[in-house]
Amino acid sequence: MIDERYLACPPPDNNTRTPKLKTPPGACDTHAHIFGPPEKYPLSSKRGYNPPECTLEDYFRLHEILGVERGVLIQASAYGTDISSIRDALATAGDRLRGVAAVDKDVTDAELARMNEAGFRGIRINLADPGGNPFDSFADIERVGHRIKDMGWHMEFLLHVNEFPDLRKTFNRLSVDSVFGHLGYMPTSEGLDHPGFQEFLGLVRDGRAWVKLTAPNRITGLETAPYEDVNPYGRALVEAAPERMLWGSDWPHVFIKKSMPNDGDLIDQMLDWAPNESTRRKIFVDNPANLYGFN
Repeated sequence: MIDERYLACPPPDNNTRTPKLKTPPGACDTHAHIFGPPEKYPLSSKRGYNPPECTLEDYFRLHEILGVERGVLIQASAYGTDISSIRDALATAGDRLRGVAAVDKDVTDAELARMNEAGFRGIRINLADPGGNPFDSFADIERVGHRIKDMGWHMEFLLHVNEFPDLRKTFNRLSVDSVFGHLGYMPTSEGLDHPGFQEFLGLVRDGRAWVKLTAPNRITGLETAPYEDVNPYGRALVEAAPERMLWGSDWPHVFIKKSMPNDGDLIDQMLDWAPNESTRRKIFVDNPANLYGFN
């Protein structure tokens, strides 16, 4: 039964267009979610949306079309801190997948060690969507950062860089690397010269932050692809630190209020953001292998 208190998300476009871009061997999709079945993996009561049922098998079919061999499953805010869906997927897929979990300040060292053994490589803090931030303060986030440092983990954040004060100072202070989703999640209407985006570029150049070149459809002012107003942002980030860029599909594109994107169109924007083949190899293969510990 659909709970009408929450936004119902449409399913992804399953007629994925074969992309023009040919991904290099070992290409990795660093940002995706899986959902369902709901009777096995119940949703959080603090969520902001009802996701469509999208299974691991559905996800791997997408990879066949896009030419992707590896993936990273990211904890969706709709599940709160219940990581059982990703944990089970990691157990099924072996070295093909890694995970990024959501935890709270009370997570034990033993639990973190078990997650590390299972294939988790970081924790996610979603400051943008309901249910995604289980911490009471940034000081709590910093304390957990100290605890995961020796495992080589990172912290992934979803936030709007144009709305976060002292971005560079705050995240350079963390004891672990930070990862930012959706090119910083700033609407293109704010302009490339926005102080928040320029500070974000500075943080990236400092060498402690990674950026996911994901979801141009979430920051564009356009309704459908190609999202040409996002191109200057993608190019600026790649030019700032190509060794810190990551690509991800953002499949199955939950909690969006515009037209559903086609994943073939999304990946093809990388041809504009990173026209050099050697740079694309870093973004698709070398950088995720480094961050997530793929063999």
